[in-house]
Amino acid sequence: MTSRAAGTRYARALFDVVLKEGDIQRAGQELAAFASLVAGNELLSRSLTNPAIPASRKRAVVEQLLARDATVSPTVGKLLLLLAERDRLVLLPDLVAAYQNRLMEHAKVVRAELTTAVTMPADRVAALRDGLARATGRQVQLETRLDPSIIGGAVARVGSTVYDGSVTRQLERLKESLSAS
Repeated sequence: MTSRAAGTRYARALFDVVLKEGDIQRAGQELAAFASLVAGNELLSRSLTNPAIPASRKRAVVEQLLARDATVSPTVGKLLLLLAERDRLVLLPDLVAAYQNRLMEHAKVVRAELTTAVTMPADRVAALRDGLARATGRQVQLETRLDPSIIGGAVARVGSTVYDGSVTRQLERLKESLSAS
């Protein structure tokens, strides 16, 4: 099983438990804060992900970290200790990403990326966001980026769906139709 799949399973389990017992947003913040703490300290990160270090020592380190931060909920603390016991702390980044995806799915929010050749005015970006929201039936979190190679128009990517209204793609279609004739 890949680390992404394992991280997704742990995230799903945590989300389901927290949904019944506590605050799903807070749990996500606590998990992200712990992952950030580990990633921000190179020695700690190497220690917790090194397979040569026994799981019992990793658990002891996690217990000490949790004892210093009394704001971590018992549910998140138990998950972190479980990951340490099973020597699965290497899954932490994938688990955080999967948990954030579950949060967005629960809130009916979808991430989208809008690529344009030139900077668009804020009102046009808002209109495109609204159009994507109507098309997907969800609230859209839109990230914009510039790519002059598309010449003009826009390319919107929502999940695995791509709405390509770029001039480059239109020229490609025209070339294909002329070649087929």
